[in-house]
Amino acid sequence: MFAPNRSQSSDYSHSEKKFISFKLGLKDIALLPLECIAELFQVSIGDILPVPEIPNCVLGIYNWREEILWLIDINALTGFPAITQQESLLAMMAMVVQVEGKFLGLLVPQVNDIDVLDVQDMKIPDRKLFKDELMPFLQGYFISKDNEILRVLNPEAISQVSLWSQK
Repeated sequence: MFAPNRSQSSDYSHSEKKFISFKLGLKDIALLPLECIAELFQVSIGDILPVPEIPNCVLGIYNWREEILWLIDINALTGFPAITQQESLLAMMAMVVQVEGKFLGLLVPQVNDIDVLDVQDMKIPDRKLFKDELMPFLQGYFISKDNEILRVLNPEAISQVSLWSQK
């Protein structure tokens, strides 16, 4: 019987996928598929150029690789307390998400780790478990070994929000 060599870190089953995990709100955990992340970097609020008359979830624009990158507070977008309401936060992490050749910066308080999870274990989102504001952006969820809910966000749904898809 053939058994795959699990000693190599790049050798995963076909149903396993890498996700980047990060804080959503004050204590919740969210995941994004690693393949949609173009870059991670730290940014301070002073480096973001505010744009007038835009929704609160859009913190402004940032000069990224000589291009304009819209920076979105993923907490505010999904119904959690805004990242800017966290008084002790001096800098935040920007996750540059690439969808269909377009880039969008998602701001989070911190990035935790890269997790390898079996997508066959992903559960369908249930309105009883999640906020209404989060549901349009939720692809599914996992239950961790510690019984924590790991929310999987859908980068395509985030990138198609009408607030910035016309930019």
